[in-house]
Amino acid sequence: MFEGMSEEEARAYLVKLAGDYCEKYHQRKPYAPGDHINYGGRFYDRDEMEKLVDASLEFWLTAGRYTRQFEKEFSDYLGVRFCSVVNSGSSANLLAFRALTSPLLKERAVKPGDEVITVACGFPTTVAPLMQYGAVPVFVDVTIPQYNIDVTQLEAAFREGKSKAVMIAHTLGNPFDLTAVKDFCDRHGLWLVEDNCDALGSEYLLGGRKVKTGTVGDIGTSSFYPPHHMTMGEGGAVYTDDPLLHRIVRSLRDWGRDCSCESGQDNRCGHRYDGQFGELPPAYDHKYVYSHLGYNLKATDLQAAVGVAQLKKLDSFTKARREHFDYLKEGLKDLAGKLVLPEACEGSVPSWFGFMLCCGEKLERAALVRHLEGQGVQTRMLFSGNLIKHPCFDGIRGTDAYRVAGSLENTDRIMRDGFWIGVYPGMTGEMMDVMIRELHRGVEAQNV
Repeated sequence: MFEGMSEEEARAYLVKLAGDYCEKYHQRKPYAPGDHINYGGRFYDRDEMEKLVDASLEFWLTAGRYTRQFEKEFSDYLGVRFCSVVNSGSSANLLAFRALTSPLLKERAVKPGDEVITVACGFPTTVAPLMQYGAVPVFVDVTIPQYNIDVTQLEAAFREGKSKAVMIAHTLGNPFDLTAVKDFCDRHGLWLVEDNCDALGSEYLLGGRKVKTGTVGDIGTSSFYPPHHMTMGEGGAVYTDDPLLHRIVRSLRDWGRDCSCESGQDNRCGHRYDGQFGELPPAYDHKYVYSHLGYNLKATDLQAAVGVAQLKKLDSFTKARREHFDYLKEGLKDLAGKLVLPEACEGSVPSWFGFMLCCGEKLERAALVRHLEGQGVQTRMLFSGNLIKHPCFDGIRGTDAYRVAGSLENTDRIMRDGFWIGVYPGMTGEMMDVMIRELHRGVEAQNV
């Protein structure tokens, strides 16, 4: 097959062949009545397949040139200085929080027993890292119909000498009130971690300047799980403008090592054997000096190669999500008295991850969801609903392992009455018409 070909020519041939294979066997089938309508999923073409095969033929496998390319291009897209690719969005949240516990931050480091303000209505891995470390989450309520932190409760949640950070997500692509939260953190000297896993591409008008979510706080995180705004299959990213935080994130991601050489690289700094670290012997090999008790949370170059291709499409994905959200909202506006329709945060342009709905007083969520699922329309809860009601809190409920500031009235209502449907780029007008029709039928069936 490769007779007379150079290695470069053979590689180009195989890469093109993979793209041709994708076009023949991975084409999306047109929607047919009765097909299942997923809330999200992968949206890709031959470019992703070609880059994946190209990375596999190189067989570097771990983080390499595609990872470096993605980190540079993703940083440029967001407008931040530093980006670290990791193996999942949950790992990104883990690294973002654990970076704040580094002794390199001196008196600003978060310590066990310190408090972090957050919400219970969200995905658990926004909260899990701080509890696993021994910090104390302070849960405040959220608003309806924005489904983000109620900023009027921030001051009541704050405790002088105890509060050290705010770590919250932009819910389903809808930015939280960044003006209020950033001002609160600045006034009290708190760290701000933006869980941007569901909001990549969302924008916010901050001080008269349009910024992307994830770039306002000290650290931002993203997830590249298949239903998200772009995908690597698994994968995530941590990003920041702070050189020290970036150094800490890289150390924690890469086993806790002090050395900043890339994988397969030696002595980039030229001082590999002339340092003194801790109580180690003089001139100990810097590649094996550890400044943190870290992890190995790197992604592979195969994942990053897919990410490079996906990033080129991200703006078009964002445009489609916004259009689909608007289409659903227009089609459901006559149900506004029976279903609470979502609203964007003032001053924001969301890149919607989903279309959130909350049932009115007389409407039963379980019956409506069963109807939709029975007609092939996939639904999802707003993740944990109220995290402290879950079995993972059984052994600590009512202890000082966490604190609730004020009432979680809206959080509990969302847990009882809320659900959401998809707006991902693979949706078509016909699919959304079915979703709108079945929501109307499901509501009408309850005679409310």
